[in-house]
Amino acid sequence: MLIRNILLTLMLLTAARVMAQEGGDTQAQIDYAYQTEDGNRLANLIQNLTTRVKDNSADISLRYHLAHAQYRFGQLSGERHAHAAEAAFSDCIDELKPAIDKDVKSAESMVLQSACYSGLADLKSLEAVLLRSRAADRLNAALKLQPRNPRAMLLSAMQDLRHAKPGSPEGQRGFAELRSAAELFEQSSGTSDDAPGWGHAEAYLALGRELQIRGDHLGARNWIEKALIAAPDFKMAQRQLALLSKP
Repeated sequence: MLIRNILLTLMLLTAARVMAQEGGDTQAQIDYAYQTEDGNRLANLIQNLTTRVKDNSADISLRYHLAHAQYRFGQLSGERHAHAAEAAFSDCIDELKPAIDKDVKSAESMVLQSACYSGLADLKSLEAVLLRSRAADRLNAALKLQPRNPRAMLLSAMQDLRHAKPGSPEGQRGFAELRSAAELFEQSSGTSDDAPGWGHAEAYLALGRELQIRGDHLGARNWIEKALIAAPDFKMAQRQLALLSKP
C-alpha cells in the first residue's frame, strides 16, 4: 500500500510538472510571436487556445493565456487594423471575467484586463473616459493586492508617463515607477511555468527609451541591450538600438 501511494504521488507530481511546462511553453510562444511581430502566429495561437478553452472552460490558466494572446494581437494590430484590435482587446476583457469572478484577489488577471481596457480606450474615443476609468480601477485593485507586482508597476508607470508633461512631478513619478518595475523584473524569472512571466523586455526597452529622452544615452543603451538579452528577436528593441546607434 505504501509503495502504491508513493507511485501515485509521483505520477501526480509528474503530471503537474508537465501541465506547468505546457503553460510556460504557451507563454513563451505568445511572447515570441509578439516580439517578432508575427500576427499570423498569434492568430493561430488564439485559435488553438480558444479550442482548448471550449474543451475545458474551467481552466483559468488557459483563459489567461488566451487573454494574453488576444492582448498581444490587439497591440500588433493597433490603429492600422483598428477593427481587429478592438475585437481582440474586447475578447481579452471578456475572457478574464470568469477568472476575476472566481478569484477576486487575482491580481495578475486584473493587471492584464486593465491593459486590455487601456488598449480598447485608445481605439474607441467615444467610450474612452469610461474604459480608462475601468482600466484604472482594475490596476489600482491589483496594486493594492500586490504593490510590488512588476507588470502592475509597469502599466502604472507607462500611464503616468503618457499623460505627463516633460519635467512635471507626474513624469518624475512615472519614471521612478518605471525604473522600479525594471529592477523588479530583473529579480524575477523571465519565464515561469505556473505564473505569468511577460513584461521583462518591454520594461527594459521602455526604461531605455525614457533614458534616451533624458539624454542618458549610455544608460539607454544598457537597458535596451538588456531587452535584447531577454528577447533577442524583439524587433522594437532592435529598431530602438539602431536609432540610438545613429550619429
